[in-house]
Amino acid sequence: MPTNITLTTVSGSSPFHIYVCDTGFTACIYVDTVTPIDIPYQIQIPPLFTSLPNVVINVKDSNDCSLNQTVSL
Repeated sequence: MPTNITLTTVSGSSPFHIYVCDTGFTACIYVDTVTPIDIPYQIQIPPLFTSLPNVVINVKDSNDCSLNQTVSL
């Protein structure tokens, strides 16, 4: 069964590029590009990360500003 996380808010300059990373940032996988109209957005955690206790959701805006949030799976 897939693991999903819901992105409920985002701020910055649209569009937003979403990545899922391990907590050490040694591996990051691009998920999608979204705009405010797409929020709330369901992020499906890639299989590479589903066995980890935590992942980092990285959201990068069009100005290359990043917001990182660690979440428990």
